[in-house]
Amino acid sequence: MSFFDTILLNTICIMFPLLVYLIYLAYLNNNNENLKFESTLFEIALVTSLFFTIKLTGDRYNNYTIILLNIPILFSYLRGKTTFALILSFIVGMYYIVILDYNIFFVLLEYLSYYFLYFIESRKNITATYIINWFTLIKAFFFSFLIFYSNTSLSFISAFNNIFISLIVFYLCSNFYYVLLSKGEEIVNLNNLLRELEKEKTLRNSLFKLTHEIKNPIAVCKGYLDMINLDDVKTSQKYVSIIKGEINRTLVIMDDFLDYTKIKVEKNIMDINFLLEDIINAMSSLFKSCNVLTKFDIKDDEIYINGDYNRLKQVLVNVIKNAIESKQKDKKLKLSIITKEENGNFKISIKDNGIGMNMDELNNLGKAFYTTKNKGTGLGVLLSKEIIELHDGSIIYTSAKGEGTTVDIILPIMDI
Repeated sequence: MSFFDTILLNTICIMFPLLVYLIYLAYLNNNNENLKFESTLFEIALVTSLFFTIKLTGDRYNNYTIILLNIPILFSYLRGKTTFALILSFIVGMYYIVILDYNIFFVLLEYLSYYFLYFIESRKNITATYIINWFTLIKAFFFSFLIFYSNTSLSFISAFNNIFISLIVFYLCSNFYYVLLSKGEEIVNLNNLLRELEKEKTLRNSLFKLTHEIKNPIAVCKGYLDMINLDDVKTSQKYVSIIKGEINRTLVIMDDFLDYTKIKVEKNIMDINFLLEDIINAMSSLFKSCNVLTKFDIKDDEIYINGDYNRLKQVLVNVIKNAIESKQKDKKLKLSIITKEENGNFKISIKDNGIGMNMDELNNLGKAFYTTKNKGTGLGVLLSKEIIELHDGSIIYTSAKGEGTTVDIILPIMDI
C-alpha cells in the first residue's frame, strides 16, 4: 500500500466516527434533548476511531499507522478528558506491548509523560496548539528511541528519515483532524445559538404584537376621556361604560399574553459544570469573532443540582452575551468565568471590564422594559432573575461605570 493510501485509510478510520458524532450532535441540538449524552457520544466516537484504526490498518505495521494510533488519545486530552485518555492509553499501550512487542517500561513511561505534562500544564490557560506541540515532542523522543534501538539494521540516515517523515505526518494529521472537528463543532454550536436568537426574536415580535393589541383600546379610552363633560352626566356615564369595556378588553389581552409567556421549568438532576463547558464550547466562535480575551476557572468535578438544563443555559448565554455587548470602544474586552462551592451552594461569577453601570442603572436593572441598550427590550435580566428564583437560587449584579460588571449566580447543590 502506497504512502498516500495509508494516510487516506487512517484518516477515514479516525475521522469517520467523529463526523458521525457531529451529525448526531446536530440532531440532538435540534431536538433539544439532554446534551449530557454528548460527552459519552464523543468518547464512543474516539473508541470507535481507535478500533477501526487497529482493525483495518493493524496488519500493516508501518510507522504512520503506529504513530497515528495516538490521535484519539490526543483528542481526549484536548477535551480535558484525562481519565478517558488514560483508558485509551492503556488500550494502545497493550497493543504496542502484546502485538508489536514493544518494551513495557518505555511504553509506560511515554503515556505517563503525556498525563503528567497535561496535569501540570492544564492549570494554565493553554491552547490546543500548545498541547499538540508538546504531545508531538514527547512522541518524537520515544519514537526516536524505538526506531534507533529497535531497528539496528537501519542506517542513521534511513532511521532519521523514518522519524522525521513519521512525526511530520503525525503533526500535520493531528492539526488537520482537530481543525476539521473544531470547525464542525463550531457550525453545530452556531446553529444552536442562532436557534436561541430566533427564540429571542419571536419573543420580541410577541411584545410588538402585544403593544399593537393594547394600543387600540387605550387610544379609545383616551378619546372618550377627552370628550367627557362633567356637566353632561348622562353622556359621561355612557362614555364611562365604554371605557370600562375597553379596559376589560385590555386586561383580557394581558392575561392571555401572560399565560402564553409564563415561564415553566422542568427540573432534573444535572451536572452544572457540564452545562458551563457546553456553553463555552458553543460560544467559542463568538469569543474569537469579537476578539474577547477569556479566562475560565471551572473545576473538572461533577457538581449536581436540580435544574432545567435549557432554562439555565438561556440565563448564562444571556449574561455572557450582555458582557460581550458591553465592550468599550477603546479597550479590549476581558471576560472571566470563575466557579466555586460555598456553604452548600454553587457560585458562578461572570466578570467583564465593559462599560459598566452607575448606581441608578443598577437599581433599575431587572425592571420590565428598562434597558441601557439602543435596541434592547429590558426583559433579558427580568427573565433571568425569574428563572434563577424558580431554581431556589439568586443572581446578583455589581457594577461600576467604566470599570465593568460582575454577575454572581448562586444555585443550591444537591446532596447525592
